[in-house]
Amino acid sequence: MGSHFFAMVSRMKYIERWALMRNSLTENISEHSLEVAMIAHALAVLGNRRLGKTYNADRAALIGIYHDANEIITGDMPTPIKYSSKEMQTLFHGIEDRAAESLLKKLPDDIRGDYEEIFFPKGEDEPLKKLVKAADKISALIKCIEESKAGNREFDHARKTIEDAIKNMGVPEADVFLTEFLPSYEKTLDEISR
Repeated sequence: MGSHFFAMVSRMKYIERWALMRNSLTENISEHSLEVAMIAHALAVLGNRRLGKTYNADRAALIGIYHDANEIITGDMPTPIKYSSKEMQTLFHGIEDRAAESLLKKLPDDIRGDYEEIFFPKGEDEPLKKLVKAADKISALIKCIEESKAGNREFDHARKTIEDAIKNMGVPEADVFLTEFLPSYEKTLDEISR
């Protein structure tokens, strides 16, 4: 009997984000997860080089790759619904965990543990969860900037909310990213190519 895990994970490209918002350019969770992985890696490197941390940057990227894989089963739950109350938030986190467990059961027994550590980081990977969460929010902020540049005001409120959330996370690596790298996303291709 074969394993269906990777065939399921490959379906991340079919799950669109921002379902309740009018989008100038659609984004799927596969694209989003790549961006989150790159940003999580960058946050870990920044922490190591500038803030005296000892993060495993490669591991941060790996956790970022799979951080939304459960949405293959759950879909991308719109934020206004997911965070409408503490009860809904708790309920939905439980659903996300069960969806992740369902995916993991599709792996052969001998490698399942390796992937469980990625889907449910703990121990020395615990600090990386916060970096990945910050990277997730930064990726969402980048989406808001891109939509704004396209003339879509639909994301204006989300942008302000996400900016505030990132600043309130207490992740100094994210603050560095916002200061040094985020302004370039406001520029045109010609401006960043010079």
